[in-house]
Amino acid sequence: MKTALITGGTKGIGKAIAHAFLQQGYEVVINYHSDEETALATQEEFNMQGYCPVLLRADVSDEAQVRAMFKEFYGIYDKLDVLVNNAGISLVRVIQDTSPIEWNRIFDVNVKGVYHCCRAVADKMIGCGGGCIINIASIWGEVGASCEVAYSASKGAVIAFTKALSKELAPSKVRVNCVSPGVIDTQMNSHLTVNEMEQLIDGIPAGRIGYPEDVAKACIYLSDADYVMGEVLSVGGGFGK
Repeated sequence: MKTALITGGTKGIGKAIAHAFLQQGYEVVINYHSDEETALATQEEFNMQGYCPVLLRADVSDEAQVRAMFKEFYGIYDKLDVLVNNAGISLVRVIQDTSPIEWNRIFDVNVKGVYHCCRAVADKMIGCGGGCIINIASIWGEVGASCEVAYSASKGAVIAFTKALSKELAPSKVRVNCVSPGVIDTQMNSHLTVNEMEQLIDGIPAGRIGYPEDVAKACIYLSDADYVMGEVLSVGGGFGK
């Protein structure tokens, strides 16, 4: 029996990733922060499909909550095969209007959240003979986005973190990789106007925006790709390349 834990797994990309691992026969644990109603609705939806995911609540930016979450996880399961660090927040704001509080919150969730979760599972994965960590970054972490400096910088940090941690953990058979979504049909892009979306699509060689399921497929691939380490797998239809 293989296990997977997906942070921020109750909607959008995280939900699609959780569903994909359930379809692969994994025991799946879905982390959420504050929206219990959506979390329970997602769990019920999966239950109706014959799956039994476990819900665990934690703010990934809070080290104590993350440690408590994984203590609970390891009270249920002996090992964690796949950790997907998907939880993240965005901010559309020019730099002059981005307050230090907003900047810090973006980095607390998007970067420190990844750090807290990886740190919490590293020893266990090493002790179990290996594991797989997949960090969800963004194409904006590769190429940058105007009016999203904080978000772009945080996702760039996730990419650098992934490359460094991969070198650190690879000798212990813990593989660390990164998925970098392009323009995906999620609530995070709901602020875009129709015109702005059309302009983005014009710049995507594939001729369409992506879907959460496209990102989920990349995660399934990386979970099984034993010789892929420290890579940034872009899922953006060629956008930004």
